Amino acid sequence: MSLYRRLLQFVKPYWSRLAGAMVCMLFVSAATAASAFLVKPVLDDVFFKKDLLMLKLIPLAIVGIFILKGLFDYGQAYLMSYVGQKIIADLREKIYNHIHSLSLSFFTRNPTGILMSRITNDVNLVQGAVTDAVTGLLKDVFTIVGLVFVIFYRDWKLAFAAMVVFPLAIYPIVKFGRKLRSYSTRSQTTMGDISSILLETISGSRIVKAFNMEEYEQKRFARENKKLFGISIKSVRVRAISHPLMEVLGGLGIAFIVFYGGYNVIRGDATPGTFFSFLTALLMLYEPVKRLSNVNNTVQQGLAAASRIFEILDTVPEIRNRPGARALTNISKGIEYRDLSFKYEEDWVLKNINIKVKTGEVVAFVGASGGGKTTLLNLLPRFYDVTSGKVLIDDVDIRDFTVESLRGMIGIVTQQTILFNDTVKNNIAYGNIGQPFEEIVKAGEAAYAHNFIQNLPQGYDTVIGEQGAKLSGGERQRVSIARALLKNAPILILDEATSSLDSESEIEVQKALEYLMQGRTTLVIAHRLSTIRKADRIVVISNGVVTEEGTHEELLEKDGEYRKLYLLQFIDSDLERVNNIVADEHKLATEGTEITEI
Repeated sequence: MSLYRRLLQFVKPYWSRLAGAMVCMLFVSAATAASAFLVKPVLDDVFFKKDLLMLKLIPLAIVGIFILKGLFDYGQAYLMSYVGQKIIADLREKIYNHIHSLSLSFFTRNPTGILMSRITNDVNLVQGAVTDAVTGLLKDVFTIVGLVFVIFYRDWKLAFAAMVVFPLAIYPIVKFGRKLRSYSTRSQTTMGDISSILLETISGSRIVKAFNMEEYEQKRFARENKKLFGISIKSVRVRAISHPLMEVLGGLGIAFIVFYGGYNVIRGDATPGTFFSFLTALLMLYEPVKRLSNVNNTVQQGLAAASRIFEILDTVPEIRNRPGARALTNISKGIEYRDLSFKYEEDWVLKNINIKVKTGEVVAFVGASGGGKTTLLNLLPRFYDVTSGKVLIDDVDIRDFTVESLRGMIGIVTQQTILFNDTVKNNIAYGNIGQPFEEIVKAGEAAYAHNFIQNLPQGYDTVIGEQGAKLSGGERQRVSIARALLKNAPILILDEATSSLDSESEIEVQKALEYLMQGRTTLVIAHRLSTIRKADRIVVISNGVVTEEGTHEELLEKDGEYRKLYLLQFIDSDLERVNNIVADEHKLATEGTEITEI
């Protein structure tokens, strides 16, 4: 009940419409009770007493009752559906907004498919609990109250006898409801796993095909799908048995009432009209009681979904503004990592890092994969918070600045270019919506992207597909650089921005990056050491600690890790050059051309 009460908190803003719906339900219930009430005068006054006046009045009363019932039934259905749909829209929006307030560690722990299932599948199940269940519950309860009044008014002794069957009906409702809630929870968990598989395999379809893994993925999906089917069948079994069981209990009750009530009529203790009015009300009463069983099943499914939804809503964002945090408006001195350490769960990724970056300086970070370079840069925009130590901007702990203003001062270009299924224009203006088109074009030109954009079917208005699928790797990267240029942030993070590009694309992107870095405090991660020779300083990170620091020339003079990395890449590059020469020699020789120089 506490969970359901929390769910109903979303109803508060719409109490006036809910009150209107309840008024309509009262009239619908009154009309239902009145139709059962009229059975007595129909039989006793019309058929037995042959009263002509009642013959004229009762049909008019019946028509009036059913017209009013239809009007109020429409009113309650519309108002309750409006409230229910609005609650679900609010809940879905609240979940979406809250998810985006959480830190990156939350997304590391929760697969995207699972989160998508929460917003779509789980919320749809809650919709049934809020809209259908509340509507059905209120309407059926009001109807039961009205009909109970009729049967007690007609024959209170017989009514008490009829009430004996109600406790028997309550037990299966509760029992089956608990089972259904358990199955619903398992079903929703499995649906989340299926959503995760769908997201991974559809977005990664190229890799699936490249490795001939279609059959493997089909089996993996079939396994989860079969699991969902099994749970669904168990749920269907529970739903299916609840209806006939309620029918049997209802039949037993009605059989008893027919016997006992008929016996009273034969003895002359009651008129046929009284008995049939009572029986009609009882038969009408049976339907809403039976529907309560279905309402309970719907509620249990909704509560199972609600518990998973509130689990997300109750997750507290790890990255939040401190009380009294102020806006970061400019950077004059620089950035400092002071005595910084960081760990994921129990594993230390960075240990005792001390680095200073002056304003306008370009500092590159190199080292073997997994050494902690990306993590170090992710701490600057507070994607994660430090475990110990500090990150400072102008000698102020970045946690003393608001998160929004801090991230507003940082532009990011990464190896994994994130673009949206939107126009080129909107992708460049992402984060700067409302910028004049001329400024967007200038950013495209500065990023050496304008020419290829102009050649697209609709130019800057071309929709580039999911993750920019209609563009090449170099083109996607230049759109990403244009986005960073338009943001015009004083701090720039480049995380292996050219590592996945071919040589021709790299040249174009490198020119765009050099333009982007002008006048900005830049932190660069690069595996290709040839791209960072011009950096003011190079920091070597190995196993979470700083092992070397200096310019390109200074580090080459040392017999340290940077020199080893550089020579290793130089040898690889030299071997590639020799292989290209040998290939050219072979080609020329086969064509009979004399080779004069290599």
